[in-house]
Amino acid sequence: MNSNSKRNQLLEAAAAVIRTQGVEKLTLEAVAREAGVSKGGLLHHFPNKAALVSGMFGKLCHDFSAEVETKASHDPAAGNWSRAYLEATGEDLQGDKWIGTALSAALFSDPELLKDIQADYSHWQRQIEQDSNDPVLSTVIRLAADGLWFAEMFGLGRLDPGLRDQVLQRLLEMSRQEEGGSRP
Repeated sequence: MNSNSKRNQLLEAAAAVIRTQGVEKLTLEAVAREAGVSKGGLLHHFPNKAALVSGMFGKLCHDFSAEVETKASHDPAAGNWSRAYLEATGEDLQGDKWIGTALSAALFSDPELLKDIQADYSHWQRQIEQDSNDPVLSTVIRLAADGLWFAEMFGLGRLDPGLRDQVLQRLLEMSRQEEGGSRP
């Protein structure tokens, strides 16, 4: 296994610890155990917990951002950024990436890490405002997706997966309805 794939394995193990045990249980020992490596092997890639959290946050945020950008670039219709954001959020909630783990870790250990994702959010919001005939509706769709995401991340009124999928589907439908409207 090359160094980069070992590093990614360790970052995925850190995310798994947070998802299954909570951010307060994120320790180097727990991550090494989850990854099936020695603590020394972990320290070779991440000299301390701060470096591990920073690496995990950077990777998960980069992956999510790249996913939104890719989806938006492959959808030529109005509302493409809204849909791209919704689809990436839905996949994140259903998959094992869950950027919420990175956000939780950053908030818990080093809130300064949030500056990068804040810049991404500003970029996405500008794109979302311009991707349709109705910037207010596009923004409402993004905020609804964020609310769903944060509710899942913090365990606040989690929805049944079937209902969550229906909510995401309805938001996607709303993003397609924007095409026929007129911009104020």
